Amino acid sequence: MSKYYKIIPKKLGAEVVGIDLQTENRPEVIEEIKKDVTNHRLLFFTNQGVISGQRHVEISKWFGELESTFTKHHKSPHPDVFRVSNDESEGCTGIGRTGWHIDGTFQVAPYAYSLYHMASVPKTGATAFIPLTDLIERLDSETYSRWNRLWMLSDRRTSPIHPLIYKHPITKKPVLCFHLGMTEQFLWDYKSPNERMTEPSETRALLEEIYEQIAKKNSDLIYRHEWQPGEFIMSDNLAVGHEAVPETQLSREDVGLRVLHRTTIKGVHKLIK
Repeated sequence: MSKYYKIIPKKLGAEVVGIDLQTENRPEVIEEIKKDVTNHRLLFFTNQGVISGQRHVEISKWFGELESTFTKHHKSPHPDVFRVSNDESEGCTGIGRTGWHIDGTFQVAPYAYSLYHMASVPKTGATAFIPLTDLIERLDSETYSRWNRLWMLSDRRTSPIHPLIYKHPITKKPVLCFHLGMTEQFLWDYKSPNERMTEPSETRALLEEIYEQIAKKNSDLIYRHEWQPGEFIMSDNLAVGHEAVPETQLSREDVGLRVLHRTTIKGVHKLIK
């Protein structure tokens, strides 16, 4: 419990009441917010007005060094802010629709945090989140054992090898390093006598299996967040998987303009099983 603000638990994460992100800079409050992001995995700040690109970056730096590997859009409010939209003249389109994932799996250390602000809210266009530790804890023993033998390789040319299941660097709870739309192959039993790469058909089957566990067998874990004007989200990127729902790509004429701003914080921990 914080003496600076109120926490209201949600299905996943918590809403923070009593903080004005436009002006908040007290070191003691920032430290509590950072701890609560770890504890709750997602923090939702409502009624924050329009967060400028510069202020978005300032808030992001509470968590560490920004890492901006994305395509730059000419309407982005800051070079370190990723601007996505349902209108290509307003932002990058199709983002988040390649499958459930965490951000930055192609990096030596995936992003530690992602921070989001919806600059223009359409009639519909949610972001779906799933708690990864809860998902893993529901796996049957056979599935867990197989997943625990797997390592993933992103489809980027110089991709590092990451364990599919590993320990969160802060909480030490089991989480997943995965991207259902940007995985080239899996590796079985890395650095063991039985090490081997998956064949393309095997890779597809494993990606489908992960999808089935998320979207069908454990769909009750999914939290679908419908954005409101003036909302800002801080996410422990390593603790929650996410995906943009299909409605995010509906046309501006049908649902209005969708503009989402996102920053990502550089990971500083190697993934350890």
